[in-house]
Amino acid sequence: MSWGTELWDQFDNLEKHTQWGIDILEKYIKFVKERTEIELSYAKQLRNLSKKYQPKKNSKEEEEYRYTACKAFLSTLNEMNDYAGQHEVISENMTSQITVELARYVQELKQERKSHFHDGRKAQQHIETCWKQLESSKRRFERDCKEADRAQQYFEKMDADINVTKADVEKARQQAQMRHQMAEDSKADYSSILQKFNHEQHEYYHTHIPNIFQKIQEMEERRIVRIGESVKTYAELDRQVIPIIGKCLDGIVKAAESIDPKNDSQLAIEAYKSGFEPPGDIEFEDYTQPMKRTVSDNSLSNSRGESKSELKFGGKSKGKLWPFIKKNKLMSLLTSPHQPPPPPPASASPSAVPNGPQSPKQQKEPLSHRFNEFMTSKPKIHCFRSLKRGLSLKLGATPEDFSNLPPEQRRKKLQQKVDELNKEIQKEMDQRDAITKMKDVYLKNPQMGDPASLDHKLAEVSQNIEKLRLEAQKFEAWLAEVEGRLPARSEQARRQSGMYDVQNPPAVNSCAQDRESSPDGSYTEEQSQESEVKVLATDFDDEFDDEESLPAIGTCKALYTFEGQNEGTISVVEGETVYVIEEDKGDGWTRIRRNEDEEGYVPTSYVEVYLDKNAKGAKTYI
Repeated sequence: MSWGTELWDQFDNLEKHTQWGIDILEKYIKFVKERTEIELSYAKQLRNLSKKYQPKKNSKEEEEYRYTACKAFLSTLNEMNDYAGQHEVISENMTSQITVELARYVQELKQERKSHFHDGRKAQQHIETCWKQLESSKRRFERDCKEADRAQQYFEKMDADINVTKADVEKARQQAQMRHQMAEDSKADYSSILQKFNHEQHEYYHTHIPNIFQKIQEMEERRIVRIGESVKTYAELDRQVIPIIGKCLDGIVKAAESIDPKNDSQLAIEAYKSGFEPPGDIEFEDYTQPMKRTVSDNSLSNSRGESKSELKFGGKSKGKLWPFIKKNKLMSLLTSPHQPPPPPPASASPSAVPNGPQSPKQQKEPLSHRFNEFMTSKPKIHCFRSLKRGLSLKLGATPEDFSNLPPEQRRKKLQQKVDELNKEIQKEMDQRDAITKMKDVYLKNPQMGDPASLDHKLAEVSQNIEKLRLEAQKFEAWLAEVEGRLPARSEQARRQSGMYDVQNPPAVNSCAQDRESSPDGSYTEEQSQESEVKVLATDFDDEFDDEESLPAIGTCKALYTFEGQNEGTISVVEGETVYVIEEDKGDGWTRIRRNEDEEGYVPTSYVEVYLDKNAKGAKTYI
């Protein structure tokens, strides 16, 4: 089966058919090219999707990915990134192995096709030229024969006519002979050209055209084979990435199987554990028994007696009952000074007061008096100081020592900061060692560099190390303080069980001791309570906005000038007379009011008090 023998007369159709084959190949190339663009676009979209949901560095999202469920999701994002990479591989391979190769092959195919059909047209033109020569010689032979026939007839006519001279007859005879000779020459030429044409025509249809068409057939078959190979390559390139894509999917499945709900629950405990024990049971309040009080509710002895007879603050009475406390009395606690009052000045210089020796501590715990004054058998929050401080921290920035966090969370933040500083110190030390080695090399080989040029850099690195060490020591000190204040679980439970028990004064003094730990009354142990009450502070304030201020129970005259520099205190000038709204409850402080907006505490030893015996809350002297 050959196109040369079967399609010898279909030159034009073969030309159209081969052109159609090239068009099909170019269409397939365009298809593969668009597929590569789709693969690239899909890979880009997958990468953008993976990047979109990746956790941002140094953000809260990065901390969330400690949980196994989030880790599985992160692994899925990473696997999808690799998955996108495989689609990019498909695109690259299809471009290099199919699109580029077929595009080059199409150019070669067009050149080969052009050459074959050029040879065919050339052979076609040659046979047409031979045919024209044959036709021309045939017409000339026909014309010469007719001319010879007419000349012969004219000679015979002249020879039969008696009136024609002998010379005219001879002339007609010569003319007839000449025409006959021309006819014979034309016949011989026509015969020769005819034989030549027949030979050329046989060669054309049996040799030249079959060879050309055979080459065109081979070219077309190679094109078809090449398309088949390209389609196979197309499938193989997809199949090559299937194992890697399968590994990506296996990685996603493995990440899903690694999700551990118990571990996530434990991480949640570590992230949010405050280190405090939960509040205990509230003691029963028996209102059927008559209240046995002395005439003065503020009497130290009666307050102590009532606390012993009517309330026992057990270890489990650490409840958040502050919403039931009168606002003015609560704020009395919040704004109360956090240090023992200074003694009266020995000289007229007021500057000696703040640095004077502290007054002896009272034998009775004054904080219990404040509770006995406005509630019976009601446990207080662990330290009301935390409420006010929590409200202030809510409006400010996070302190450097993380004192706004609960103990356990603060310890973790400080430990993390210490670890980061240690890493920075190690990095700077490595840089210092490298500079030192380079300096040694310069000393041994001066031509490589000037050793003195590294002194400035070395001094700068050493200075950075010293700064980082000081910073690390500061955080380590805070960390040691927190770890020292965090008791063991049994010790903490034991301490909380005895807190605010009137029969255990040292436990009651824990809040006061915490307040005495720093000049401004700040502390770090009770921060979890701060975070709890900050949320409820607004509702608490709204509930008691309508409460009346404390009434005046007397007056007092300042014996010395006192500059109230601590929180909750108020300044007075020697000889000034102000109102007393709350007398000394054994802690050495008296609460006074100058006007409706100015009130606070002053040392009792700095003033002379004149109580109104008829006023509510005034002490009755027997």
